[in-house]
Amino acid sequence: MAPKTDNTEAIVLKFVNEQNRPLNTQNAADALQKFSLKKTAVQKALDSLAESGKITFKEYGKQKLYIARQDQFEIPNAEELALMKEENAKLQEQLQEKRKTISEVESEIKSLQSNLTLEEIQEKDAKLRKEVKEMEEKLIKLRQGVTLVRPEDKKAVEDMYSDKINQWRKRKRMFRDVWDTVTENFPRDIKEFKEELGIEYDEDVGLSLQEYSDLIPHGKKRGRGQ
Repeated sequence: MAPKTDNTEAIVLKFVNEQNRPLNTQNAADALQKFSLKKTAVQKALDSLAESGKITFKEYGKQKLYIARQDQFEIPNAEELALMKEENAKLQEQLQEKRKTISEVESEIKSLQSNLTLEEIQEKDAKLRKEVKEMEEKLIKLRQGVTLVRPEDKKAVEDMYSDKINQWRKRKRMFRDVWDTVTENFPRDIKEFKEELGIEYDEDVGLSLQEYSDLIPHGKKRGRGQ
């Protein structure tokens, strides 16, 4: 239900005074849609307010521009204007600094979101270690001749084992890169921090990547630097 005429004029008058700039009917109608005011009601209210002298208007051809009465506003003197300009300049500078800070934080967030978290690395590391251990046991049995397999099956297992070792090496390097970044200039004792997070290096649990790598047939080992 649309507001009554008096209420409509009050809403339109408040809007015109707050804007304090030339407005046509369409400007006002678009802004006052949230009050369920139709363009015809806004036009009627603007004309009524102008006729009663509560606002002023100027005609440009067929179009009318409405504006708040300026005699109701306090006009700052030269000193006040200078202070306002100075304050505005400071606020603009602060705004630019805030925008720069926000941009830097957003960039940092995007960068962090593109990397694995320590928890994700730990989960992948644990899963990979389990898979490597299973492959190692199978490979040892194959080499001992406990189970006879076809050459193609043996090759598939060796390829899979080699791939897991490569993944282990890659994940280990990724973890080191992330860990070094996180702990760089870290104020606390790194060893205590590591224990608090429950992080264990291969050496802490008696594992050696090199020992597992040595189980790979010579022709399938990665070249140095790969």
